[in-house]
Amino acid sequence: MSRIAIVRKKAKLRAMLGIRARLVVLALILVCPLMLDRVRLLEQTRTDQLAAMASELSTLAQRTADAEREVISSVEAVLKSAAYVHAAAAQAGRSCSILRASLRVDLPSIRMLMVADRDGIVRCSTASMFVGSDISDRAYFRKALETHDFVVSDFLVGRQTQKGTILAAYPVSAIDTGEDAVIVAGMNLDWLSDMMSNLAGRAGVSAALIDGEGTVLATPPDERGLVGKKLDRLALLPAMAQKSQGRETASIRDEDGRLLTVTRIPGTSARLVVTVDENKVSAGINYDIRTAYLQLALVCLFVLLGALFAAERLIVQPISVLTAVANRFAEGDWSARVARKRLPSEFVPLARAFNAMAAQLGQRERELVASNSRLSVMASMDLLSGLANRRGFQSRLDFEWMKGQQTGQRLALMMIDVDHFKLFNDSYGHPEGDACLSRIGETLAAVAAETGGFAARYGGEEFCLLLPEAGIGRAIQVGEMVRTTVEQLTLPHRTSPFERVTVSIGVACTLPSEQASPAELIEAADAALYAAKHRGRNNVVEHGFIRVTDGPVAIAS
Repeated sequence: MSRIAIVRKKAKLRAMLGIRARLVVLALILVCPLMLDRVRLLEQTRTDQLAAMASELSTLAQRTADAEREVISSVEAVLKSAAYVHAAAAQAGRSCSILRASLRVDLPSIRMLMVADRDGIVRCSTASMFVGSDISDRAYFRKALETHDFVVSDFLVGRQTQKGTILAAYPVSAIDTGEDAVIVAGMNLDWLSDMMSNLAGRAGVSAALIDGEGTVLATPPDERGLVGKKLDRLALLPAMAQKSQGRETASIRDEDGRLLTVTRIPGTSARLVVTVDENKVSAGINYDIRTAYLQLALVCLFVLLGALFAAERLIVQPISVLTAVANRFAEGDWSARVARKRLPSEFVPLARAFNAMAAQLGQRERELVASNSRLSVMASMDLLSGLANRRGFQSRLDFEWMKGQQTGQRLALMMIDVDHFKLFNDSYGHPEGDACLSRIGETLAAVAAETGGFAARYGGEEFCLLLPEAGIGRAIQVGEMVRTTVEQLTLPHRTSPFERVTVSIGVACTLPSEQASPAELIEAADAALYAAKHRGRNNVVEHGFIRVTDGPVAIAS
């Protein structure tokens, strides 16, 4: 009987020491030392809060610098796209109109786009007031011509607008050595300031984006009046430059003991400077500490009651729900949302904020993908023929080459040249020449759709047709189809021996491998094209051989 009583007492003891009782004991163990050693812990809390704030500010500053980098990168991408459009459109003599029609300045970071010749005279602009302006004396313009690379200026005051701005420049010669034009974009300093809004409204904290001369380019919205003024710590600029040399982020203290964090913006001379006045920051924290003394007893009481009544229901479960949804979102599930009905009312605002953030990020992701897709298409299309340009062709050739290596399928390429096209232009004029190239582009697009090929304009009057998974026999057959179809267009050409527009075609075929390269396939097709011209044009020649339409195969010379 005594043994049974002991067992019953143990069972009652275990029941008394359940999760709630254990939480109560744990809370008491935590509260008692807090009460006895509160001064030490509160001072430690003050130190930890300062460190946490410094870490938070460092993270925010890094995010802000990353955002500024993305703005610079987006401007660089727009300028490069504009350069490609200008280089492609220059051949048609309508570069300005095509540039305006194809590139809409809808980025909030860009106020205007303009094109200047090598003498610095603006020949084309999305804002007509800048046309005819002379920017040859601007340092960024000269540097862009010298370096053949993307350049961002320091702070400037526009001669026409009398407003402060910074300008980005990209020379067309970087992609087309025969073109000396420079694409220039005026950047929106207000947008750069908006990117720093997460650093606003913090006591003892100030931030500024400065150029290489110490002029303020952007600030948080509550300090925007400083834009265009010199930083009041000019004496620290050499030390800042030396400290940050070779490093993205560095810290330095000024003569008043304030901590300055300097973050470089790659590709520019700009730096993001965040200043923390620890005395002002500590004033707020000290007030919180004094308030904590008064609240400590109530907090301890609520901790005990919360541990007994709502720990599991009001804390653990909601956190688990939020954590699961956050993990799904982090893994790329943009549709992940928190079901508010499963949460206590205290967590509903957090759930709303999370859902709103998820919706905004998902929308931004879709907009970014759409924007990148549009830019990729613009950079890979030939405006005249409607086919892919040389860049788009090279990208597709590299893809099909890798695919052929994996599948073991052969790859055929046709290089197509319009016969006597210079004489055609001389006889009928360049507008008719453009119309002729456009008709041939339509014809090649139709043949490519019918045969499963990929057509592109290689340059000038030269086109190409890529045939995946095709041998030399199939390639010659398709080449004859192209030659015959073009001839049947019956486009008049009085200076040609055939009295109509015809094409010469060189065909090459190979099995992609690591020992060869796509360039060798292009060279082989070019050699066959040369043989086709040598044989009198209007025929199809394979690499090393020539196939006559109604005769046998013979060795090409």
